[in-house]
Amino acid sequence: MAANGSPTVRRRRLGAELRQLRRAAGMTSQQVAGRLLVSQSKISLLETGRRAINPRDVRDLCELYEVTDQSLVASMMRMAKQSRQQGWWVAYGDVPYSVFVGMETEAVAIHSYEPLLIPGLLQTPAYAAAVIAQTNPHITAEQAATRLEVRLRRQHRAHHPARLLRLWVVLDESALHRAVGTADIMREQLEHLNRLGSQPHITVQVLSHTAGAHPGVSGQFSILSFPGSDSGVVYLERFTSDLYLEKPADRRPYHLMHDHLQAQALGPEQSRGFIRDTNRIHTRPS
Repeated sequence: MAANGSPTVRRRRLGAELRQLRRAAGMTSQQVAGRLLVSQSKISLLETGRRAINPRDVRDLCELYEVTDQSLVASMMRMAKQSRQQGWWVAYGDVPYSVFVGMETEAVAIHSYEPLLIPGLLQTPAYAAAVIAQTNPHITAEQAATRLEVRLRRQHRAHHPARLLRLWVVLDESALHRAVGTADIMREQLEHLNRLGSQPHITVQVLSHTAGAHPGVSGQFSILSFPGSDSGVVYLERFTSDLYLEKPADRRPYHLMHDHLQAQALGPEQSRGFIRDTNRIHTRPS
């Protein structure tokens, strides 16, 4: 397992595989629990990835489901072993959005809409520090420093040479005008945003105010896609508790919404020009 692998995502993927095998065997979770002499809640927690699973559990379940492909069984047992390892972010203690960080680490693509701020993966250190300080006035200086370090380390995923993250951001014009920190911080941030947006694996589009009402007025969302799977997660950031939507019926509207936002936003090249023009506001002498 890579050092930055995500046990959270691996557990979810492994649980989904076990659920499919159970259904293919024509068994209910209650029947499985009865045969293995465990609680039904344990089977449910394993299949949803909310409980760590060990290789022996995988072996017993595969025997019960009469799985004959031993290479599949061995692969799932390896995944079970890997899923019990901790991600790099655990060393930082109780950091917010730890579930999302795990998913982000494992994702191969993220499509997002951001209405108010530059996304964390595209922030400069100074901008990120200002965001953390201004949106969390109750935390200590030590906590703020830890959150900043985690945010900057998250950015390594976007530029990993062996597995580049496909990042597609639709950014509301408001995020370009919102003065986070000083004018120098904003100038540096918008220049940084344009440099990143010119890379082939990162697309930044600006949705100007002239677009009027649009599907994204309800707020921020991110769509994460994972390797070797048609599954995904929609992440909705909230002040006290975040939401993760995994059912295809729940995710589909957000895929359509992002398609509409892309169509209404300026193209990538036009967006870079728009960002340059907007940056003149932040460089204008007071």
